[in-house]
Amino acid sequence: MIVKRLAIIGVGLIGGSFGLAVNERNLAKEVVGLDNDQRNIELALSSGAIHSKASSLAEAVKDAELVVLATPVLASEEILSQLASLLDENTIVTDVGSTKEIITSLATKILPSGVNFVGGHPMAGSEVTGMRGAHSYLFENAYYLLTPTPETDTTALQKVRNLVEIMGARVVEMTPEEHDQNVAVVSHLPHLLASALVNTLTDMPEYKKIIPLAAGGFRDTTRIAAGCSEMWRDIFRSNSVRIKEVIKSFRTVLDEYEQLIEEDHSAKLQQKLEEARKTRLSIPNRSKGYLPQLYEVLLTVPDQPGIIAHFSNILGQNGVNITDLEILRVREGQGGTIRLAFATEEEQKKAVKVLLREGYQAHVK
Repeated sequence: MIVKRLAIIGVGLIGGSFGLAVNERNLAKEVVGLDNDQRNIELALSSGAIHSKASSLAEAVKDAELVVLATPVLASEEILSQLASLLDENTIVTDVGSTKEIITSLATKILPSGVNFVGGHPMAGSEVTGMRGAHSYLFENAYYLLTPTPETDTTALQKVRNLVEIMGARVVEMTPEEHDQNVAVVSHLPHLLASALVNTLTDMPEYKKIIPLAAGGFRDTTRIAAGCSEMWRDIFRSNSVRIKEVIKSFRTVLDEYEQLIEEDHSAKLQQKLEEARKTRLSIPNRSKGYLPQLYEVLLTVPDQPGIIAHFSNILGQNGVNITDLEILRVREGQGGTIRLAFATEEEQKKAVKVLLREGYQAHVK
C-alpha cells in the first residue's frame, strides 16, 4: 500500500483505469471517486475502480493523501483553484492532462505551502470514452510523463513515480515546457489532422456514397478522430501557442508537397516520400506512448472457441508475457492472423519456438 486515501476527480477512461489499476494491486487502502456523470460513478463502483463516491469536491478530498485530477484540462485548472482551500498539509495533487505548462504554473501560484503538485500525463488512451472504456492494464508498458519543476517536492514526486511504476507504466521526467512542445508534435497535431481529414471527406459532394470506400489508409489515419471532442477542445485551447507553431510547420511541408505535384517534380516528390517512408519504418509498430520498442510475432490461428486463451496460457506456462495483442484479419470458419508483441527480443524468439512446437504457424514480424 502506497497511499491510505486516494481521491479521483473524474472517473472516466483515465481516472477509472487509474482506480482499477490501484485497487487491483492494493496500492491504496481507500479510493473515493467524484464525477458529474452518474453512469461513470455507478460503473466505477460496480467494477471496483472506487470504494465509495463523494457528493462534493470537499467530501472527496477530505483526509486524502493523494488527489488525482482526471477531468478535461481546462476543468482540471478550475478544480485546482477550488482545491486550494480544501486540502490538508502534505496532500499531493497530480493530474493526467495532456498539457502541463498552464496547470503547473497555476499550482505553483495558488496551492498553499505544504500541498504538493506533481504534473502527470499517461500516454495511453482509447476511442471508447468514459468509465466503460477503462481497464486496469491501460498504463501497462505505456509511457507516463511526469513534469517536475525546481519547486516540486522530491518526496511527493517519488511517491507518484512509485505508484505509476507499480501500475506498469514507464516513467519519463521532463519540464512542463518540453512536454507541451513534444506532445504538440506527436499527439496534438495528429489528432487535429485526423479530424480535419474526416471533415474534408464530409465536405465532399455526396460524401455518404464515398464513406463505404473509406477503408484501409483512411480508416487507420483517422482513427484518433473518434476521441472525446470535449477533451480535445480543451487540449487545443490549453496548448494553443505550441499547436499553432506546429501547424505552421506542417503547412510549410504541405505547401512543398503541393508545389512538387503542381510542377510535376517527380524525382523530388519521390525523394520526399522515400524520406518519410524510411522515418516511418523506424518507428515501432503498434506501441504505446512515446514509442517503446516492441518485438512482434505474427500468429495464424484456426477459428475456434477459446483459441486466444489456449495460446496465451501456453506462453504463460512457458514464462512468456504478451505485452500487446491485436487481431489483424479473420475469415469466419477458417481462422485469422493475430499480432503478438513482446517486451524483449528474447521473449519474441522464445514465443515463436513454443508456438511452433505446439503446432501453430508463427513467425517474427
